Amino acid sequence: MKSARLVRTGMAAALSAVLLTACSSSDGQDGVPLGWIKKTYTANGAAWLDRCDAPTKVADEIHDNRKAIDRASGGRMEFLRYGDDMVTVSPYGCGSRIEVEDYRNGYRRHSQHLGLWPDPNSASFRGGGPGEGK
Repeated sequence: MKSARLVRTGMAAALSAVLLTACSSSDGQDGVPLGWIKKTYTANGAAWLDRCDAPTKVADEIHDNRKAIDRASGGRMEFLRYGDDMVTVSPYGCGSRIEVEDYRNGYRRHSQHLGLWPDPNSASFRGGGPGEGK
């Protein structure tokens, strides 16, 4: 009796881990290249720093590593959209600060700079991630 319950619990935990990994957009085929960002730039709390390069150059580097769905500029910042996530590159001293966040939060913070990007609170928003167009 106990062994059957342990097997079911173990299978449920394994399935949950697989589903969470599959549904995560970071480092997926179309998601934010988070692993690459972590290896390339210096961690600084919840962000990463490039102490030398301007936001435009850093955004180019990130986009060259993995193409973003969309890109916008405004207020000396660069924005890259990856499905349900967003990368914001802003000035930091003579370099740049890189933030990765949920698209809804990023859109709420920076909508004035995002031009024609879709409003994540609209009924038509799908995010562009797994299950897009369902």
